[in-house]
Amino acid sequence: MKLPPPLLATLTALRSAGGRPRLVGGCVRDWLLGLEPKDFDVEVYGLDYEAMGRALAPFGSTDLVGRSFGVLKIRLEGSEYDFSLPRRESKIGAGHRGFVIAPDPELTETEAAARRDFTVNAIAYDPLADRLLDFHGGIDDLKNKILRHTSAAFAEDPLRVLRAFQLAARFEFTLAPATAALSRTISDTYPELPVERVWGEWDKWATKAIKPSQGLRVLKQTGWLRHFPEIATLDGVPQEPEWHPEGDVFIHTGHCLDALVGLATWRNGTPRTRRILSLSVLGHDFGKAHTTKQAERRGKLRWTSPEHEAAGGPLAETFLQRIGAPLDLIESVRPLVVNHLLHHDQQPAFRDTTVRRLARKISPATLDELLAVMESDHLGRPPLIPQETVRRISQLRTAAQRLALEHEAPKALVLGRHLIALGYAPGPQFKKTLDAAFESQLDGAFSDEAGGVEWMSNYLRAHPPTNSPAPLAPS
Repeated sequence: MKLPPPLLATLTALRSAGGRPRLVGGCVRDWLLGLEPKDFDVEVYGLDYEAMGRALAPFGSTDLVGRSFGVLKIRLEGSEYDFSLPRRESKIGAGHRGFVIAPDPELTETEAAARRDFTVNAIAYDPLADRLLDFHGGIDDLKNKILRHTSAAFAEDPLRVLRAFQLAARFEFTLAPATAALSRTISDTYPELPVERVWGEWDKWATKAIKPSQGLRVLKQTGWLRHFPEIATLDGVPQEPEWHPEGDVFIHTGHCLDALVGLATWRNGTPRTRRILSLSVLGHDFGKAHTTKQAERRGKLRWTSPEHEAAGGPLAETFLQRIGAPLDLIESVRPLVVNHLLHHDQQPAFRDTTVRRLARKISPATLDELLAVMESDHLGRPPLIPQETVRRISQLRTAAQRLALEHEAPKALVLGRHLIALGYAPGPQFKKTLDAAFESQLDGAFSDEAGGVEWMSNYLRAHPPTNSPAPLAPS
């Protein structure tokens, strides 16, 4: 494994002091998967806390806040690294926090590895000898892309099931049947988890997944889908086979999510953009569980879900609140869910006025994000890819690009300062007048500031403000 030179120097110093430093956890897993390790965690055997601190002291100031856990942090050339002693964990209470953790320099490497959640995360690496230490078959599980619990202690921490959910999605892992069965036995402990930890796992799923549906499959396999009822109710909801040959709404949602992470808007997006898109696509059909029924369409009885997009907005909001999502995220996801079928209503093409008003309507979400949700939805019906839907989405994208509205809603060109410059003193009619200007701007009456001022001058002559001071005399 290629290591940053400052980190390698500390590892050499620890060995000279009599320690046996090992890289552990995600950095080893990622390296073996051919990914570039980012967070390097070091476990040190053969030294006590004071000796570890003395060995690291020449490299800079050390953060001792983790002393009770046997953890020491040090910053090297702008990067922070964790050095820890092997630890014993004792379960004394309910939930994720119900542990007593104590460093134990005498703990063997085999025993220390057994406290990790999955075998693929229990592989250690001796960087000074270039040697892997695999006590639980993690390398084979990694090759076979299997998530398997390391020991029965897995059941002591319910957060590990949600870690399985996001790891399966991030690395396309399959959950071992025995691990799924063990997870089912602790399903009732889910309420013990702090909501911020629940959100932490959902956030990783939303921003890092390469196969999001694999995570949903783990939730179903473990019986934990029931803790997210907006998703659980999609399982088994029928869809019209002619329009949705892929199966029920739960299956469709998985296909949509897998299609999303292949789109450039998601791949090139910031973590915030990825969160918005992943959670919008996840929730885009929440409303179908409450609106699906059979009705006559084109001369035969078919499954339909009228106005499911509108019904899905409140359900998406409730779901996001339950998993602890930030408020500003909810404000972007809800309008994308509610408007994800708008392209089906446009005949024959999108008018500029419609596009401007749509961009304003879905703000703070953007048209670029809405287009990604629409495209994911239409790609989520394999092998069916309706060309009419492709054409309509393309029309909306072309219009958004032409109007430069892909990434932001229209901004008002006429402001209060323009009214003042025209000689009007601020008053209660300002807002009404400015709102009228903005509505006309959206209708295409003007497209720049000069045109807006001219429009306002004409408007004020025809509609002089009432109950407000007369125009100021020119100076």
